[in-house]
Amino acid sequence: MFEKITAYKLPADKKKANTAMVTRNNAHNGIFCNIRAELLICLLLVMVTFAVYWQVRNYAFVHIDDSQYVTENQHVQDGLSIESIIWAFSSQHAANWHPITWLSHMLDIELYGLNPGAHHQTNLIFHIANALLLFFAFRKMTSNLWQSGFVAALFALHPLHVESVAWVAERKDVLSTFFWMLTMFSYARYAAHPGINRYLPVVGFFLLGLMAKPMLVTLPFVLLLLDFWPLRRMQFNAPADDGHKLQQRSQGLLIFWEKIPLFSLAVASSVMTFLAQKSGGAVGSMELYPLTTRVANALVAYVKYIGQMIWPANLAVFYPYSESLPGWQVIGAGALLGLITFAAIRSFGQRPWFVVGWLWFLGTLVPVIGLVQVGLQAMADRYTYIPLIGVFIIVAWGVPELLHKWRHKEKLLGLTAISVIIMLGITSWMQTRYWENNHALFKHALDVTEKNYLAHNAFGNALKEEGKSSEAIRHYLRALEIRPDYAAPHYSIGHTLAAKGNYEDATNHFQKTLQIKPDYAEAHDNLGYAFMMQGKIEQAILHYSEALRMKPDDAEVHNRLGLALVSQGQFDNAVIHFQKAVNLKADFIAAQNNLYRAQNDLTRID
Repeated sequence: MFEKITAYKLPADKKKANTAMVTRNNAHNGIFCNIRAELLICLLLVMVTFAVYWQVRNYAFVHIDDSQYVTENQHVQDGLSIESIIWAFSSQHAANWHPITWLSHMLDIELYGLNPGAHHQTNLIFHIANALLLFFAFRKMTSNLWQSGFVAALFALHPLHVESVAWVAERKDVLSTFFWMLTMFSYARYAAHPGINRYLPVVGFFLLGLMAKPMLVTLPFVLLLLDFWPLRRMQFNAPADDGHKLQQRSQGLLIFWEKIPLFSLAVASSVMTFLAQKSGGAVGSMELYPLTTRVANALVAYVKYIGQMIWPANLAVFYPYSESLPGWQVIGAGALLGLITFAAIRSFGQRPWFVVGWLWFLGTLVPVIGLVQVGLQAMADRYTYIPLIGVFIIVAWGVPELLHKWRHKEKLLGLTAISVIIMLGITSWMQTRYWENNHALFKHALDVTEKNYLAHNAFGNALKEEGKSSEAIRHYLRALEIRPDYAAPHYSIGHTLAAKGNYEDATNHFQKTLQIKPDYAEAHDNLGYAFMMQGKIEQAILHYSEALRMKPDDAEVHNRLGLALVSQGQFDNAVIHFQKAVNLKADFIAAQNNLYRAQNDLTRID
């Protein structure tokens, strides 16, 4: 009676079309979700980093290096001009050759003048850009969204990076890292589809980075690590087939061959940097820092950096160099580093991110670990700006693997990541507060370190600016108690006494300064002034001339030497120095007036 009812069946070709459509829709939905997630991560990175560091807009310049880079650097204060650009590329001022950094500071002067908050904001903008580029680079190389985002968040918010962001003179750090990230991202694009058009940006960004800070000399080494993981261009487990082995050998040769231009630039930069730092007196001699002492300090510093990464407490702008580390610390540090290195190499097949992250950390710290001692510090927070990325990689990929069997792994990882980011953000916000001004910065350094002679001297300078001369001198004397061969406190005491009109005692301290550091140009200048005020004109001329031999472009010293020469009736020589002062500093009204009077006096004599 009733006809049998059967299900309608689509023809085979329509069935395939529907399946393909569903697949395409799912793929589009997945891409759309990923884009939304990427935008969300970027937005959060920007917002949280701004929230932590936005306070720097009200911060001042600080004594350490900001004067060399901005506040007392006439070439930088002249802004972007033909003369200043030539100086940027030819100068080894501040014991470095980094013309792109100088141009960056000059551009800030053009835009903001000497507004310190705006200079700080430029550092912050670069730091945020670095975090975003780091996220994009690892997202492209690993295709892992959340782990790449977590690495970028750790980079953006870790307290050890506060020094690089909140210190105007460390523009070279955030600026060079900006080019590091651009180089790494460009290299990821090149590795996906090799070609000369994609290779040239790699070389170009790398060169710009070296001209911002030579810390980038380790970048070719890091690119080789990335070839192993996550780019997987370098394979060590070749199939038995001879054809595959030949192909793999050719690929390996290509990988090393394409790095030759990068390594050549790195070598050239290293040589130029060493020569600049050597001529600038920044490289410690082997007599002052024997090789055994340097190696011991390097081993302990590596472990301390890891400890500070895990527990970022008692961070300071300066950590005094210790020449007598306990033997157990050195041996223990060496054993721990060796054990981790052994474990990383053993696991390179199963956990390539471990060996890449660990060698990234070890390798990128080599230029600043102290084997070639530059400066007086045992270690510095700013030196971790790039190296800690290696440890962040280990954390981001290692913790999920440790928890891979946990039932609620995703929820636990999410909550843990959020908690870590919040804690780091709060700690960085608090650490940033210490960079508000000289008083806060160096008072904190004294609170969290011991026998910190540099912090005593710098804190004394801050007290002197506040009109507390007696307290300042107590800190200068404490610095000398800790380190009698430290020239700066003698200079500071002399400067303080001269400001009070006590030129005789000031002269004694300036002379002690020069006994310790004969090439201290500012001490020669101030000693010349002290002699001038005591009527000892010939001695004043001698020291002014010595100051100009070391700093020939100091307009103030040219003017003071001109006045000393006028007092001896040497009007023709005085005119030369007044003219030089005016040429160096066009708005130097006092020098202009002195030049006019000296020319008139010279005319009357003729």
